[in-house]
Amino acid sequence: MTEEIFVRRTRIARPAAEVFAWHERPGALQRLSPPWENVTVESSDGGIRDGAVTRVRTRIGPFSLRWRVVHRDYLAGVQFRDVQEKGPFAQWDHTHAIEPDGGSACFLVDTIRYRLPLGIVGRTIAADWVRAKLARAFRWRHEVTKSDLELLRDRRGERPKTIVVAGASGLIGRVLIPLLQTQGYAVRRLVRREAAHADEIRWDPAKGELDATQLGTIDAVINLSGENVAGGRWTKRRRNEIIASRIDATRTLGAAIGRLGRIPEVWINASAIGIYGDRGDEVLNETSAAGSGFLAEVVRAWEAEALKLAPRATRLVMLRFGTVLTPAGGALGKLLPLFRLGLGGPIGNGRQWFSWIAIDDAVGAIAHALADERCRGSINVVAPHGVTNAGFTGSLAVALQRPAFVRFPEWALRAGFGEMAQETVLASARVEPTALMAAGYVFRFPKIEPALQHVLGRWA
Repeated sequence: MTEEIFVRRTRIARPAAEVFAWHERPGALQRLSPPWENVTVESSDGGIRDGAVTRVRTRIGPFSLRWRVVHRDYLAGVQFRDVQEKGPFAQWDHTHAIEPDGGSACFLVDTIRYRLPLGIVGRTIAADWVRAKLARAFRWRHEVTKSDLELLRDRRGERPKTIVVAGASGLIGRVLIPLLQTQGYAVRRLVRREAAHADEIRWDPAKGELDATQLGTIDAVINLSGENVAGGRWTKRRRNEIIASRIDATRTLGAAIGRLGRIPEVWINASAIGIYGDRGDEVLNETSAAGSGFLAEVVRAWEAEALKLAPRATRLVMLRFGTVLTPAGGALGKLLPLFRLGLGGPIGNGRQWFSWIAIDDAVGAIAHALADERCRGSINVVAPHGVTNAGFTGSLAVALQRPAFVRFPEWALRAGFGEMAQETVLASARVEPTALMAAGYVFRFPKIEPALQHVLGRWA
């Protein structure tokens, strides 16, 4: 049977030992899972050393595939291999190699030897598709690895820091945790179910329940907890849930931290650009006045509760997130099925400003705020080049190579979603990241076209 060989090679401006160490940290496999892939790491025992076993489940359309791979040929600082023992391929042998290029750089080289199932039939049906799928995934993986490592702050000589994260299972939290882990932080997650892992702590923010003694010594707090504002029509009950989820989480976490003997160095609390309301073409930054509407009310109450925490942290940061772009969920995740069918287009008149942020920059801004003392108070987390709704939908159509002529009328959105539509997809907020840029953050994706290409794996 014919063996196929796939190779991807990328130069990274960091020492080989550092790049290899990055791959050994918890979260590396999750960090390297493309956002358009439906991948779940079911278990990973023993890291990447010889004999370690990783079990992964992935979905392709209606089909669910399970992989069991075992690691072999571990050579510290040089290479490791994972070999399929059970999975969809007739053979899968993946070598991860790190080749030094002087003392301050190296080449990351992924070599995969594989054979498709069903012999000549499998090759005829799927050979081109598999090659394209590998090229797409590994281009994304190498870009993420390179960016993460080259922007990695040098922490040699520092004491390892521990961070408590609330909202770890949300859209941002799922990407943030692996990033923090590969950056060398120890992470403790707050979960509402019974804690199943050593890094989990059970809490119930609605009841104000969190045992402070389980937190131990912590250096930072990241609170991302809150109900999804776009989860349905804003009934009276839904409004109360949206506000209460944010206030209860912030208050419960703050009370528990207040009972600790050691004050965290930094407290990062999520917020949103909804505080500015619908402002047309007005350019908005952190000094702009709050707007009107339900979302502005929610954010004002949320930030007011967070400000009560100032005495319980050396540094308080409130990150006002724009629309986070990832195919794994949120606004982009909801739009993709329609756009892939060629049924996408502008919303309303399309002239409303759309302040967005790529998922890698959303979590990158959090990591930057953790480490940089210049990050204090309210900070807008949006890309520096905002676009109108028509500009965004046009760029999305280009990335997917689909037409985008179907305009969604305002009346239909108001009829279906009421005030929620008026304050989200129909509202205009032209927000700038003034404070984040002043604090030295370097955006990976300042413009919409490269951002969509990256998160979708759709390069020209």
